[in-house]
Amino acid sequence: MKIPDSKPVEEKHAHKLFFGWWIVAGTIVIQGLHSTLLFLSFGAYLDQLQAAFGWSRTALSAAFSLGRIESGLLGPIQGWAIDKYGPRINIQIGTILFGGGFILLSLIQTLWQFYLVFFIVAIGASLAGFLTLQTAIANWFITKRARAMGIAQTGMGIAGGAAVGVAWILETFGWRITFFLAGIVILATGLPLARLFHHRPEDVGLLPDGRLPSLDLRDESADKSSRKIPEDADFTLSEAMRDRSFWLISIGHGAALLVVAGLQVHLIPHLTDLGWGLTQAASIIPIITFSSLLGQVGGGFLGDRYNKRFIAAAAMFGHACAMFMFATNATLIVIIAAAAIHGISWGARGPLMSAIRADYYGRRNFAKIGGMSSLIIQFGTVLGPMIGALLYSEVDGYRFAFLILASLTGASAIFFLLARQPQKP
Repeated sequence: MKIPDSKPVEEKHAHKLFFGWWIVAGTIVIQGLHSTLLFLSFGAYLDQLQAAFGWSRTALSAAFSLGRIESGLLGPIQGWAIDKYGPRINIQIGTILFGGGFILLSLIQTLWQFYLVFFIVAIGASLAGFLTLQTAIANWFITKRARAMGIAQTGMGIAGGAAVGVAWILETFGWRITFFLAGIVILATGLPLARLFHHRPEDVGLLPDGRLPSLDLRDESADKSSRKIPEDADFTLSEAMRDRSFWLISIGHGAALLVVAGLQVHLIPHLTDLGWGLTQAASIIPIITFSSLLGQVGGGFLGDRYNKRFIAAAAMFGHACAMFMFATNATLIVIIAAAAIHGISWGARGPLMSAIRADYYGRRNFAKIGGMSSLIIQFGTVLGPMIGALLYSEVDGYRFAFLILASLTGASAIFFLLARQPQKP
């Protein structure tokens, strides 16, 4: 794979594509792999592993939730490492653990082996995943930040179609071959792409958004979008944590992930319980992810123009509405409509979570602030699957669990509405 170079801008023609967009392209591919092979396909893995070993859905869901706990605990250390060493080394180490972990998953025989290896996979997915990739984009873009993050997250939308392919491979060749092939694909793709991820544009003689270094940044007559945000606009980690909006955004983000993670783990089993085949149930995933493409691009452009917290609050109501529809109606048309509503809401809200933190607290300590925030956020990815699994066992079905998740997420829109932009201390 030929990776474009990033020589200083003085050595390039001004009309060439800003290198930050190559980082966006690399993020699309890496997040697409993560979504396809882990998050969107976990429900299909759960179904196959339960059939092969007889392990309960609660036991398998607990592995997903423990992996999210690990991601939250790793967040502060990961954030420090990203800000100090840059995203490239984190992506390289994470890709090796992520891909190697999938290869080891193809060899498991017992539940404790599954937990141990899934822990390795979860660490790799975190190091090479969302926080690392979003930090790179936050550093390379300012005025175009929300749209860049929205476009970057389209990898998750594109991954939906591939998730159906994963389900077909599972049914046709079995889970061991599927896990082994997934590991090879991750290593062969992720390691070359890691070379794209320079820490900050200033490191290679560029400025955010593709502005020219020769521009006099003190010239007040210059277009506002062309002037650099001064470094003293950045918050330290302790300053951010003393601001109430840090906590409100984190809690709201975590509440949204109650639904996102709950559906990632339990939507396919819910549909197979209704009599759908595995591949047929997995075919709903592309509707969610393709719909999220519209939300990601649209939400990104809207977020650069309008108040991000209002858009995020509206998306929370969309999540809740979709979950209510999944819980109360099993007809095909309603399931498709619910998938589309959830996908658009997920796509519109997703890029705004990182963009709003960068807008509020600046670039310099973005990864540290995001890593600390992940300690709070991960309650959603932990509790969503566990609520689904525990209430499934107690109530004999997912209906009540989905209604509980819908209510919690819808009510949590208030956190975004209250999260006003802080003044620099």
